[in-house]
Amino acid sequence: MTQLSRRELLRSAALAGLALPALSACATPAGNGGAASSAPAPGATSAANPLGFAEDRPLEIWIFDGGFGDGYAKDVHEKLLQAKHPKLEIKHNATKEIAKTLQPRFAGGNPPEFINNSGANAMDFGALVQDGQLADLTPLYDAPSWDDPAVKVRDTIDPNAIELGKYDGTPYVLNYATTVWGIWYSQKLFEAEGWQVPKTWADFLALCETIKKAGKIAPFTYAGKHPFYIYETILTLAAKIGGKDVLKNIDNLEDGAWKAEPVKQAATAFAELGSKYLLQGTAGLDHVQTQTAHNKGQVAMLPCGSWLENEQKDSTPADFGYAMFPLPDFGSSDALPYGTLHARPGEEYVVSAKSANPNAGLEYMRAMLSKEGAGKFMELVSTLTVVKGAGEGNTLKPGLKSAAAALNAAGDNAVWFLFRKWYVELHDEVAAATGQLMAGKLTVDAWADRAQQKADAIKKDTSVKKFSR
Repeated sequence: MTQLSRRELLRSAALAGLALPALSACATPAGNGGAASSAPAPGATSAANPLGFAEDRPLEIWIFDGGFGDGYAKDVHEKLLQAKHPKLEIKHNATKEIAKTLQPRFAGGNPPEFINNSGANAMDFGALVQDGQLADLTPLYDAPSWDDPAVKVRDTIDPNAIELGKYDGTPYVLNYATTVWGIWYSQKLFEAEGWQVPKTWADFLALCETIKKAGKIAPFTYAGKHPFYIYETILTLAAKIGGKDVLKNIDNLEDGAWKAEPVKQAATAFAELGSKYLLQGTAGLDHVQTQTAHNKGQVAMLPCGSWLENEQKDSTPADFGYAMFPLPDFGSSDALPYGTLHARPGEEYVVSAKSANPNAGLEYMRAMLSKEGAGKFMELVSTLTVVKGAGEGNTLKPGLKSAAAALNAAGDNAVWFLFRKWYVELHDEVAAATGQLMAGKLTVDAWADRAQQKADAIKKDTSVKKFSR
């Protein structure tokens, strides 16, 4: 049986809702100490099959059925692959519960080839790497691109997509969709009410006050059941106030990173927002409920990523006019300028190193990274991708057009953090603490203490593999 570390087994059991029996031989720490898996050995290669995958073995695909759905995989990427490799059998699957569904497969030594490891119940990337479960993507990036054999795959995509998928310098995760986070609103509503997009924090609070006094709708909400949506916003503001190193220090588990003044300033600002301007009942609402309230004109603004427009396409009024704005300037001493936002390649895909046909998973990724594959994905799910030039000539929906413009304006002033996928336990603790902060049940100092204590515990835990940037 494939061995998993105790850390990963415990998380697997927790996510799957399983009772954990006494540890057996199958649950002992990996004998290699978490050494990275070697790149899959290719079979016979050719111009048509540069990665040397086995066409006589099936390719099992699992897609997270979330904001993007799974239609893009069935109708775009799988059809592209099937057209080039008609002998390859593709087994398509979709689930909203990635970890619960697939963790037992990894533990049992028969994982599928390709996984869209995404959503609130994604598997722990850091632990998967630590346990040698993921294939090295270097052969993919060094392979000839789908569109031009003279150009390597790595030269057709945003280099940040490769860099952000690395663990200890080795790329294991394909970040495919470039996500832009911000504050989302209805252009129609703002124009009808004469509201202006706020450029300063004072203007933002003044707008919230104006909306509140009018009494027709609530100023602000977030997915209370999934506090990542609001801690993401807090950390983005913290980086704007204090600079990119604020988030880098958090990722690197630096001493006192969560108690840094910019972090506490940002948390204080959003705690005040939570005490005055939230949609009633926000703490008990999930992302779908808050987004539906937004569509129905019950709330003016909410923080989210650029998948929002597609996720709500079936319930959004035709003339709603999705748009987003970056967090306003907090003060004149902000380290980063107006327009700074959280944006990075994301929506992660992996290939299992210990599957029966891992190089078929790499070939599937090669199809995804074609201009046709990325362009049709972009049109279908209304999001940006990491493939250069994929959106050329496309007609963008209002929200995507707004996000693309904001990303372009941000330039080098895009910020991100990685602890969420490196250390899932830290993400869980920060999310829980932030929910209590926004509900007025934790002070800012207590919130920072909780986050720092968890970060310190992870830093000291020798069973947890550490990453840095």
